[in-house]
Amino acid sequence: MINHGRTNYREVSLDDEQKTEHTVSKNSSKVDLNNLIKKIKEEEKRSKRQNIVISAAALSAVAVFGIILTL
Repeated sequence: MINHGRTNYREVSLDDEQKTEHTVSKNSSKVDLNNLIKKIKEEEKRSKRQNIVISAAALSAVAVFGIILTL
């Protein structure tokens, strides 16, 4: 242990395997903006499709109700 003033430091030696594990875990925490943008666009497409399906179902229900009223 090396004592610098009030703070205690401990020297640690890492072998190559530990260094690569540390590097991999450090890199995996990064966020790729391109992936986030792609996910947002896919979610918007799904949302639009869902809205179209709901609108079509509502319109169909109104049309069927209108046809029943005219009979």
